[in-house]
Amino acid sequence: MKKTLIAAIAALSFIAIATIVLAWGFWVHQRINRVAIFTLPPQMLALYKPNIEYITSHSVDPDKRRYSNPHEAPRHYIDLDRYGKSPFDSLPRRWDEAVAKYSQDSLNAHGIVPWYVQLILYRLTEAFKQKDKYKILHYSADIGHYIADAHVPLHCTKNYNGQLTNQVGIHGFWESRIPELFGEDYDYFIGKAEYIEDPSDFIWKIVLESFSQVDSVLLMEKELSVQFPADNKYSFEQRGEISVRTYSREFSAAYQQKLNDMQERKMRHAIISVGSFWYTAWINAGKPDLSDVTDSPVSANDQEELEVMDKAWRDGKIQGRAHDE
Repeated sequence: MKKTLIAAIAALSFIAIATIVLAWGFWVHQRINRVAIFTLPPQMLALYKPNIEYITSHSVDPDKRRYSNPHEAPRHYIDLDRYGKSPFDSLPRRWDEAVAKYSQDSLNAHGIVPWYVQLILYRLTEAFKQKDKYKILHYSADIGHYIADAHVPLHCTKNYNGQLTNQVGIHGFWESRIPELFGEDYDYFIGKAEYIEDPSDFIWKIVLESFSQVDSVLLMEKELSVQFPADNKYSFEQRGEISVRTYSREFSAAYQQKLNDMQERKMRHAIISVGSFWYTAWINAGKPDLSDVTDSPVSANDQEELEVMDKAWRDGKIQGRAHDE
């Protein structure tokens, strides 16, 4: 029996994710992409639902590419506090204007996520126009990751891991430890995707709101730490054959409560945002019929990139800025 390459890649990636210790944030990205599919109209579900495992498992490809591509890391964040004071009116929202003012090297040094989301939206729209199944699924999975990252407050500040406030480790604590402990009980009923009239304005509002929450994320962890001695703040958990020091369940629950369930609220908004970007790309492409989209060949370059990405990820040598630097 002949299997398509896209199915084989999806299956292998799913197995790898299930059997290898996951990097921070994998669970969240997978859940966001998976649930976002159910915000789509029936015409889009004809393609997305049968390929739910691909879009779920490949939601983490951008994080894995950080191990093989030195240009990948800036696509996940933007250090807004390097551009003056909120709401950062001096920072142009158009990429060409921002490059003219700050240079592309400077922008890349401080993160480009709101601009990169718009680039992937364009590529996804073109994939819909071409009815290219591989590219539709590939860019759908990718854009879901970057949109989700834009919802994380610590992806929008130069103090991204609390390294400037003696809170190293707070990045993974906020975006991974909390939802991985309590995310199964979150409410994911968030309605249907809607058309986005101005994608640039939409994604910039997301990062500006995320930045506005940075102070709360940092301050509340500091306040709570005063109430918890170290032996209560941290605990050891067995992961495979390794005992890992991590934030205790009790401290994690108290932090989630103190933040008024911020992680759940952000995940809910990320889900509807991802679905809405997918929907917008499809509308802008002219609402092509997706019920008869057939498997499209994966180029040799794309296949090689996937193989290099997976190998580099397993080797564990990240390129660019890591959350725990």
